[in-house]
Amino acid sequence: MKLPSIFSRRRAAPAETKASGFFTLTAEGRAHWSSRSYASLSREGFMKNPIAHRAVRMIAEAAASVPWLAYEGESERPGDARLTLLSRPNGRMAGTDFFETLYGHLLLAGNAFVEGVRVGEDLRELHLLRPDRVRIVEGRDGWPEAYEYRTGNHVRRHRAGDGAAGEGQAILHLRLFHPLDDQLGFAPLEAASMALDLSNAAAIWNKALLDNSARPSGALVYQPKEGGNLSPDQYSRLKSELEDGYSGAARAGRPMLLEGGLDWKAMGLSPREMDFVEAKNGAARDIALAFGVPPMLIGVPGDATYANYQEANRAFWRLTVLPLVSRTAAAFANWFSEEGEAALRLVPDLDQVSGLAAERSELWARVGAAGFLTDEEKRRAVGY
Repeated sequence: MKLPSIFSRRRAAPAETKASGFFTLTAEGRAHWSSRSYASLSREGFMKNPIAHRAVRMIAEAAASVPWLAYEGESERPGDARLTLLSRPNGRMAGTDFFETLYGHLLLAGNAFVEGVRVGEDLRELHLLRPDRVRIVEGRDGWPEAYEYRTGNHVRRHRAGDGAAGEGQAILHLRLFHPLDDQLGFAPLEAASMALDLSNAAAIWNKALLDNSARPSGALVYQPKEGGNLSPDQYSRLKSELEDGYSGAARAGRPMLLEGGLDWKAMGLSPREMDFVEAKNGAARDIALAFGVPPMLIGVPGDATYANYQEANRAFWRLTVLPLVSRTAAAFANWFSEEGEAALRLVPDLDQVSGLAAERSELWARVGAAGFLTDEEKRRAVGY
């Protein structure tokens, strides 16, 4: 007859229960998935998982390092006041810190909220609002009517305008595409949440395995020759001796002394069956894929999608970083533009992107060798 698990909190009901059988040290369970909220994804992903942490940092830091150029029509405005504001948005943050946090919000929440502070008619400061503290109030027509920002018991309410900072719109809302939500964006990390849980679970499993003497789960088989009963006191003593004497890294390898017809039977799956290493690497690749980071840039072994590191780095900039920067610049340009002014364009300055230096050199070499082009045409071909 099978007895209750040694680690179970339930006692065997009558003291005379037949004790022949074995104590199971493993428990069959179901998969548990973490919450999909911003706070949960931040804790389980950015703060606990090295792959997600590195992917977010790589994208946010790379995107924040890209400078912007301002144009009105075809004319460049290098000294534009809005560029100055973006380089020093408020007294606590430099421009790089501001944008790194903004991109982090987008990647972890799918949303970023920027509050503009005006003094008179001038926009003087920009502040980031934590996404989980912002609530969008919808009007009867389904469009945003206001934004509420809650800190503790204090709530600030900002009306939602038509998108222009100069026309009363104090909040700029940037969001990533969400197919099922009209107002909020979809976080890349949420798409990889199952892979994230798998990666974290593998790390927890390995840590627990070390804490339990690096031994797989098993069973104590009790087979008395002439039959017998295991009293509640004997059960409690056996459980206490196992926990106190044979678990933990400091007791790894300690031989187990058994008596009274007890025998230890290991009950663990083989490494080939579990294949933890490959499962963990597969989860890491899925997380990197959701963010658009080539796995080899994060250090995931066994990934040879790209011929070399330089090609992977170029793909990272072209396919992930620059689209994110461009859409953010376009959103700020639209928000800054006021009615009656020439259309403002904010574009990334690709000449200052170190990750595209090789690509830029190839372009200049091809254009420079084109003798059929005039100097003016060559300048336009390279973006001047």
